[in-house]
Amino acid sequence: MLLVDHISQLNPKFSLVEGKSPNGNLLLVGKLQEAEVNNGNGRVYPREILTREIKRYTDGPVKTRTSCGELDHPDSQVINLSNTSHLITEVWWEGNEVWGKLELLNTPSGKIAQEIVRAGIPLGISSRGMGSLKQIGESLEVQEDFSLLCWDLVSTPSTPQAYMRLSEGLNQPLENPYIKINSLVTDILCLSGFCPIN
Repeated sequence: MLLVDHISQLNPKFSLVEGKSPNGNLLLVGKLQEAEVNNGNGRVYPREILTREIKRYTDGPVKTRTSCGELDHPDSQVINLSNTSHLITEVWWEGNEVWGKLELLNTPSGKIAQEIVRAGIPLGISSRGMGSLKQIGESLEVQEDFSLLCWDLVSTPSTPQAYMRLSEGLNQPLENPYIKINSLVTDILCLSGFCPIN
């Protein structure tokens, strides 16, 4: 069974700091997932199962730079390269929380994600994997056969507070998007001979 997690009723606490990779792509950091808690889909991921899958993911896809994810969750167990938006570059534990760093790619979907982040809109992240579930009380517990496929960028993640923020700097605000748009409009007007006077 395909397990995608994407529903949340929580409001994010979203803070931005500046960050870019060596090739100039935006870097994001944030909470990817959490063990031993009910997520927005009523699922619980046992710590030992997530530990195993994160080790496999880190030793495999992260190390070989094949740890791609998509913009929005598709209903598929195949990662569609034409919709790839980001690459996970690091994954680590903070208590029962799984944290990670990702690089937004200059693909069409990656550029959409970059503009969402630059506009200050919270960008969530959610896991996609294959496995079975077992009903335990009010919860659905993810079973031993779970296999993590990737983390996708979403508008409403199921893991509480699983929102990404720009990485690697300290409190440097992003350029105001309205200033940038105003500058572009001014440039276009000037090229057409209608340059406004400031």
